[in-house]
Amino acid sequence: MPVFSRILPPLVSSYAVQAAFALVFVPQHNEKFYDLAGAVGYLSTTFVSLYYPILKESFVLRTLRPLPPLSSFAPRQLLLSAAIGVWSTRLGTFLVQRAFKAGGDSRFDEVKHQPAKFSFFWFMQATWVFLVGLPVYLANTLPPQAHPPLHVRDYAAFALFASSFIFEVLADHQKTVWRHNKDAKQHDEKFITSGLWSISRHPNYVGEVGVWTGIWGLSTAVLQTSYFPRGTVVAAAISPLFTYFLLRHLSGVPPLEKAGNNKFGNDPKWGEYKRHVHVQCSLWSIFRSQRTRRNVPIFWPWSSTRE
Repeated sequence: MPVFSRILPPLVSSYAVQAAFALVFVPQHNEKFYDLAGAVGYLSTTFVSLYYPILKESFVLRTLRPLPPLSSFAPRQLLLSAAIGVWSTRLGTFLVQRAFKAGGDSRFDEVKHQPAKFSFFWFMQATWVFLVGLPVYLANTLPPQAHPPLHVRDYAAFALFASSFIFEVLADHQKTVWRHNKDAKQHDEKFITSGLWSISRHPNYVGEVGVWTGIWGLSTAVLQTSYFPRGTVVAAAISPLFTYFLLRHLSGVPPLEKAGNNKFGNDPKWGEYKRHVHVQCSLWSIFRSQRTRRNVPIFWPWSSTRE
């Protein structure tokens, strides 16, 4: 089917970019460019999915064809591509700067000296780039003239993306300022509990899940057209679901919670901060936490099950 043949180039792009970075930095035991590779992977794969027809024509004719103007694309294609571009550029830049400032990434302290394991992380990142960006890559395969017009659902989804993006950026900014002030001896707090960090232990992750939920929502009208096999819109939901799984159960919350317990486990303030923490929390408990300053969710807004 055409959709599968056109999604193959983004798949190849996802793995090719990470392979290129791995070939350079695995032998150097250098993890500082890992997050940059992720950002470049998203940007290049989105570019390939959007411009694939002209790229294919250039390859077949063996001549460089001019890229079509942005006005030739459907508004939804531009919104989706811009969303993934803005998110990946911001996050990639932020993480790379943090890695260089810290002198490296502690996640790779051991594995970067083991080429096979270190390479595995790069190729897992390729899988992450492809699966999480899948709604965008799929939507971009649909010819612009076949895109349905934007509707209320699309505007609501984009609003969710925009608000979640701002939420994530603000959370990262607040923690950066907190760390800067701590380095400047303006406070002696061991861990941040102010701002958005007073309503969630990991507000940046909350924002990221919201970002990908909004992007998926913006793609649903396209993925429900007859161009795609039935069930494609459900399959594309792997984007926010995989993001949530990674952050909540694998590479996000668990190692940070473990590190916090190791560092502050004997601190009464840490115990107080965790005492009424929920793994997943309803909006009502967030409102209540602002009144009592006690029930601080790890991750919201889902259920109210205790950890």
